[in-house]
Amino acid sequence: MQTVITSKFQTTIPKKIREKLLLSAKDTLNWEIEDGRIIVSPMQTEFLKHKNSVRIGPGDIAEDIQAARAIRAGRCK
Repeated sequence: MQTVITSKFQTTIPKKIREKLLLSAKDTLNWEIEDGRIIVSPMQTEFLKHKNSVRIGPGDIAEDIQAARAIRAGRCK
């Protein structure tokens, strides 16, 4: 795949690559030069490895309180 560098030294990441690497706006890329080649790779911060791991939706607050109390009781022994 080829892209063009604009007069502001910007380029577009092809859609197939964005989709395959799950890239989205505000993601960070790391640029390196190795043997006269440009190596571009996505940066994964510790926070981002938990992306989409938070459960959403209705929950059971009473059950959550009981679970938290059980965990706390286990630590206090």
